[in-house]
Amino acid sequence: MTNMRLIELKSILRKYSDKEKAKILRRFFKTAAGEYAEGDIFLGITVPILRTLAKQYQDLALNETLRLLKSRIHEEKLLSLLILILKYRKADSSGKEKIYKSYLGHSKYINNWDLVDVTAKHIIGAFLMDKDKAPLYKLASSNSVWKRRIAILSTFCFIENNAFKDTLRIAKVLISDPHELIHKAVGWMLREVGKRDLDSEERFLKKYYTAMPRTMLRYAVERFPESKRQTYLKGTA
Repeated sequence: MTNMRLIELKSILRKYSDKEKAKILRRFFKTAAGEYAEGDIFLGITVPILRTLAKQYQDLALNETLRLLKSRIHEEKLLSLLILILKYRKADSSGKEKIYKSYLGHSKYINNWDLVDVTAKHIIGAFLMDKDKAPLYKLASSNSVWKRRIAILSTFCFIENNAFKDTLRIAKVLISDPHELIHKAVGWMLREVGKRDLDSEERFLKKYYTAMPRTMLRYAVERFPESKRQTYLKGTA
C-alpha cells in the first residue's frame, strides 16, 4: 500500500509542472525514439524546487523513496535520489550501507546523466571512500552506460579528498568506451584531477592522450593555457 506521504508528494509535484519547460527538457535530455532517454517523461520542474521538496520530505520511508525512483517521470526519479542523499548524510554506518546497496540495487532506474551526476559521489563515492574500490571496477565494465558513468563520477568524492589513483585507473578502463556520455564524464574527472594536481593529470595525458576520444581529450584539457591545450589537440604534446 502506498504511503499517504508519497501520494501527497506526487500531488505537490504535479502543481509545479510546466508544459513548456517539459518540452525543452525532453529535447535536452534526448527522449526521442532511438535516443538514450527514449520514453522518459518530464513534468518541467526546476532542480531548486526539487531540492526544496527533498528537504521537506527527507523523512519519507526508504521503501517509498525507492518506489519513487522506479517512476518513469524524470523529476520523481531525481527527487527520490535527492532524498536518498539527505538520508545517507544523516544515517549511521549500517543505514549508510543500506542506502548504498539500495542505490546499486536500483541502478537500472538511474538512467540519465543528471541522475548519475547529482548523486554518485554523495552515495557510492562517499561509502567507498575508505573501503575496497572493487565495486567501481565492476560498474566500469558493465554493459550499461549509466553504470559506467556511475563508476567514474563516484570517484569525484575521492578527487575532492585529493585521492586520484582510482579516477585515473577507471579512466584507463573507459578510455576506449564507445559512448560520448562516458567520454564527457572521463574528461571532466580528469580535468577535476588537474585542478588539484596538474602533474597527475598530465602524466596520464602524456601516456594516453593519443588514444583518447576527441571529446574526452577536449574536456580534459579545457582549463589548460591555450598554447598547451592546442599541443594536445593537435597531437604534438
